[in-house]
Amino acid sequence: MLRYLLEKEFKQILRNKFLSKLIFVLPVTTIVIFPFVTNQDVQDVKLAVVDQDRSPLSERLVQKASDSGYFRLADVSPTYEEAMRSVETGDADIVFQIPQDFERDLYRDGAAQVLIAANSVNGTRGALGAQYLASVVRNYNQEIRPLSGGANTSTVAEPSADVRIRYRFNPELEYKVFMVPGLIMMLLTILGCALTALNIVGEKEAGTIEQINVSPVSKRLFILAKLMPNWIIGFIALAFGMTFGWLVHGVAPVGNLLTILLFTLVYVFVTTGIGMVISNYSDTMQQAMFVMFFFLVIMMLTSGLFTPVESMPLWMQRATAINPLQYFAGAMRLVYLKGSGFAEMLSPFGWLCGFALVFNVWAVVSYKKKS
Repeated sequence: MLRYLLEKEFKQILRNKFLSKLIFVLPVTTIVIFPFVTNQDVQDVKLAVVDQDRSPLSERLVQKASDSGYFRLADVSPTYEEAMRSVETGDADIVFQIPQDFERDLYRDGAAQVLIAANSVNGTRGALGAQYLASVVRNYNQEIRPLSGGANTSTVAEPSADVRIRYRFNPELEYKVFMVPGLIMMLLTILGCALTALNIVGEKEAGTIEQINVSPVSKRLFILAKLMPNWIIGFIALAFGMTFGWLVHGVAPVGNLLTILLFTLVYVFVTTGIGMVISNYSDTMQQAMFVMFFFLVIMMLTSGLFTPVESMPLWMQRATAINPLQYFAGAMRLVYLKGSGFAEMLSPFGWLCGFALVFNVWAVVSYKKKS
């Protein structure tokens, strides 16, 4: 009897086109792709160098940083202020300043100080990049000590470059400052997709959607009526998230609130559009939840919320270009931590508008109304 019951279950699973595909796609995606997108190693950190000494020892230190494999020399500036402008514009992640008389102080006093200023809008990338560079300096100290053999070591300590680290936009490197806007973005993404998809599929299962399908209501009007409440709920969730983030954790946006509202408006159009598309291709709640969970996990892992996009393989970095959450996450963190204005984020706003248009048109076209 058990044999026949098992045969029945396996046949039922294989007849279901969705479940049979999911059984193959989910393990492959989990094992092949996820280790790449959850990689915490920081690579290709854009380095802006301010070498005010220009001595053989300072040039050797810059070369060692460039050859470490973690950094890419993005800018060489004569002053710290000019290098910081590269950080402001996103052309550099870290400023590495070597002061004037660096070599002289090493040999005369046995110590000289270098400055590392890291952009901590992306907390993981900024913090790890700064620590990697500090490690490069420590290794450099081991290399130059034999070079001081001719110095009077009885009165002068072995030369050592001391590191001072400064974190820009999040000076204390508090993780909650980094995570609160991230959690708000996750909340908006989950609510926008889930409420829309499950609401419509729930009506399919209950049979109430058939009454609307045979009514004179146009499918555009029906879809609009389904999406508008979820747009409002998205803004309510944003208000709660920002309020409790400020009251409980003391985290408030540095930038303009209107910029956040404008980006959120477009982003809720995107997420509800995605939810509508999922509902159009799902016949049951179970099916909709599986598909939604699958795409939500991929969106979040490849958005830069947890792992810097720059740490992923090149092919994965290119693939993240079609992830709308990446653009919303970048914009929100820039407004929250850096105080960036709307004019600085025209590119991500344009991408989000494009995604909103594509998914909502797709939702209207793919919705099958039986009249």
